Amino acid sequence: MKLVMIGHGMVGHKFIEQVLEYANDDVEITILAEEPHLAYDRVHLTEYFTGKSAKDLTLCRHDFADAYGIDLRLSTKATAIDTLHKNVTTHLGDIIAYDKLVLATGSYAFVPPIPGNDRKNCFVYRTLEDLDAIRAASLHAKTGVVIGGGLLGLEAAKALCDLNLDTHVVELAPRLMAVQIDEVGGKFLR
Repeated sequence: MKLVMIGHGMVGHKFIEQVLEYANDDVEITILAEEPHLAYDRVHLTEYFTGKSAKDLTLCRHDFADAYGIDLRLSTKATAIDTLHKNVTTHLGDIIAYDKLVLATGSYAFVPPIPGNDRKNCFVYRTLEDLDAIRAASLHAKTGVVIGGGLLGLEAAKALCDLNLDTHVVELAPRLMAVQIDEVGGKFLR
């Protein structure tokens, strides 16, 4: 059986671990990973700013694909899925046949549809590359603004503070972390 998985994030990697645990040697696994890194822990992404490396955040050993005979294609984007012929086309033009297809593409950062959201030095906070870009921009900046006062927004704000930027948080709700805490907690957190 040929298993193709599009995406190699935390959940996708956990799925592959389960397949490896329960499947026999008759499964050929191909993973198409848009990012250039092995699966890493996005929950602790902020620690990348405090000295952890991409290697520290990685969820698997560096040779896991070779060790398990997985065709892991980093920096490879799936551009088309043909469910009739059961194949996936990559941005490089490769066509990969599958018997089973798993979409483990994760989430994407919501970018508010406001003027200027595509300007230089406007970033999302989702990947190691995003954090590299934020760090590089911080070298020539004095102020940072985070849109969103939820958990991830506050983590991003802490990272900007750690980069010695005068940091501001803009939140639509009447308090920070409106989903997680009540009004008193929001006032305390502010």
